[in-house]
Amino acid sequence: MLDINLLRNDLSGVAVALAKRGVALDTARFEALEAERKSIQTRTQDLQAKRNALSKQVGIAKGSGKDPAPMLAEVAGLGDEQKQLERQLDSIQAKLRDFLLELPNVTHESTPAGRSAEDNVEVRRHGAPRDFDFTVRDHTDLGEALGMLDFETAAKLSGARFTFLRGDLARMHRALAQLMLDTHVREHGYTECYTPYIVNAPTLVGTTQLPKFEADMFAVTRGVQAPGDEPQEALYLISTSEITLTNSVRDTILPADALPIRLTAHTPCFRSEAGSYGKDTRGMIRQHQFDKVEMVQIVRPEESYAALEALTGHAEAILQKLGLPYRVMALCTGDIGFAAAKTYDLEVWLPGQNAYREISSCSNCEAFQARRMQARYRNAQGKPELVHTLNGSGLAVGRTLVAVMENHQRADGSIEVPAALRPYMGGQELIVRR
Repeated sequence: MLDINLLRNDLSGVAVALAKRGVALDTARFEALEAERKSIQTRTQDLQAKRNALSKQVGIAKGSGKDPAPMLAEVAGLGDEQKQLERQLDSIQAKLRDFLLELPNVTHESTPAGRSAEDNVEVRRHGAPRDFDFTVRDHTDLGEALGMLDFETAAKLSGARFTFLRGDLARMHRALAQLMLDTHVREHGYTECYTPYIVNAPTLVGTTQLPKFEADMFAVTRGVQAPGDEPQEALYLISTSEITLTNSVRDTILPADALPIRLTAHTPCFRSEAGSYGKDTRGMIRQHQFDKVEMVQIVRPEESYAALEALTGHAEAILQKLGLPYRVMALCTGDIGFAAAKTYDLEVWLPGQNAYREISSCSNCEAFQARRMQARYRNAQGKPELVHTLNGSGLAVGRTLVAVMENHQRADGSIEVPAALRPYMGGQELIVRR
């Protein structure tokens, strides 16, 4: 959430910054709400001053033997009016908060300007796409020929955009997650976490999935509600463990020496894929359920951009261990995520699509999420200050499996197991049909 004082002090500047993202700031709406807030606060202050003056007169009247009843009645009347104004102020403050909750973050000055993904800027590449001397197959054809990738059964069980893995591909899927976790914990200094998969609405507000992106979430219920029961709290399946890891510091003032915090978790992720009708309908690229190893960092503000570079490097390390060609893209202002000030996407080469596809997104949200969560630390002066939050996929497990299958395929349809994965697969070097 943006700092409301930023809008109060430089509304036109915020409008220009959001326009870079293609967002039109309703300045008239904000000014109207602010004018009403100021009016109510002024009236409230005037009433309080009047009540204070009358209260003194009541004391004087009592001391001089005069009847204070008329003044007491007036004080009571002013008190009722003041309570009414306080309710009006609460209502306006809620409207201002709702207004702010709909606004995305302001991008960092180093974020490239642009309108769409076409304007993203390539930062670097690692590895070259392999030259195959046979006809390349995509992961769907490879997995189905091996008898280990079964979309028909998944559709029967759950519908479209689900996957059923068997045998060595299921084993490799698990091995990939273990490799990622071990690398991030042992080499990159993250603390492994196991988190809930179901969260409440305030948690999603903290990391910006609510209120704006509720359509992307799967809501859950506890079952049939009995007559007379209290209304059930809204609950949702997580779309990423960024949600639970980042919210672990919600409503907290951390000691300065607790920072930086590095957390990682392997969880399933659930996304409705609202608005993606017709996109990536073949294979495992865009699923309602997938696994991801997430990285989250909670840092001091002055350290967050160095942390972004480090976090991106941590995600790259997994791709390098697996021998997968990739490129790093700086997202432009028109393609960057709602909460992010700056984002790097890692795009892995997929021979079956003859294209680079996103496999990780690493973002610095600065204080945007922290302000919603009231996540703070005590700075050098001992005063509470908002932390900066960062998150990145380290990596999306299903898409990594796709990349390994396609980049390490052989002419006979078998798949070579990358050396980094073999310790997690009992030394197995090749996946073949059994």
